[in-house]
Formats: sequence, structure tokens, C-alpha cells
Amino acid sequence: MKGIFSVLVENKDGVLSAVSGLFARRGFNIDTLAVGETDHSDVSSMTITSTGDQRTIDQIEKQLNKNVDVIKVRRLSESKSVLLEMILVKASYNQSNRSSLIELCQIVGAKIMKVAPKYLLLEYHAEPEAVEGFIELLRSYGIIEIQRTGAIAMEK
Repeated sequence: MKGIFSVLVENKDGVLSAVSGLFARRGFNIDTLAVGETDHSDVSSMTITSTGDQRTIDQIEKQLNKNVDVIKVRRLSESKSVLLEMILVKASYNQSNRSSLIELCQIVGAKIMKVAPKYLLLEYHAEPEAVEGFIELLRSYGIIEIQRTGAIAMEK
């Protein structure tokens, strides 16, 4: 089972360390973690995804609520939320497959950020499953490097 947590925290030193330390101490796995400032400079929003059984996901929520720097914890449902991830990919190409790589980007909606002599730097954002699918499609061209943001989520 997947747990998606939207956590508002105080924007101050050590909060990220405290939250990730909570996961480490309890033996919970963090699948993705994305953090950013909200429209209030003293508050940050964390989106944390984790997997486990029902008891583990419930325990994560309880432990997050106990943290003094946590303002609010919301557990989001996959069906009632928008969940997106962004990646930057350097995909290699040659003369024979360059046009098919560009066509693939147009079909899936990936942006070409830079054209270099031996690779394209691509930006793509979508649901995590679509991101995984795009990565699989790029493997046949050759992936030089990938950077991923981790998932961000918001209730619909």
C-alpha cells in the first residue's frame, strides 16, 4: 500500500533532518520526498510517499503528527489527488535515431531543453507511472543521466 503525505512544517533549520530521522529511527522507507516553501515564507510543504502495510502507513501518520515542527499532516488518496513528478534526462542519439527521439518527445509532451552534439537534455513531468514509462522508452536511445524531483501532490 502506498502512503502519500502532505505535511506543512515550520520553515527552519533542522526540520528536514528531524522528519527524515523519524523515518530512519522507525525503520520506515521514504520512496519520494519533495520540499518547498509555501506562499508563507515561514512554512514549508513536504510531500512524502512511502509504502508499507496499513499499520505502517497509519504509524507514519501518527509519528509525523507528534513532531513539534509539524503544523499539519494530511494523508492523500491517490484517486482524489494529483500526483506529479519531474525529471531531467540526458538522452543520447545518433544520426539515424535523432528524429525518432524528437518525435517521441513531441508525442509524450517532453520539452527539449538543450540540443548537444551527442545528446538531448529533456524535461518531462507527469504522474510517476508515466515518468517510469518515459524512462523505459528512452532506454533504447541510451540514458546518460537522470535527475528526478520526487513526487509532489495536491488534493483535487
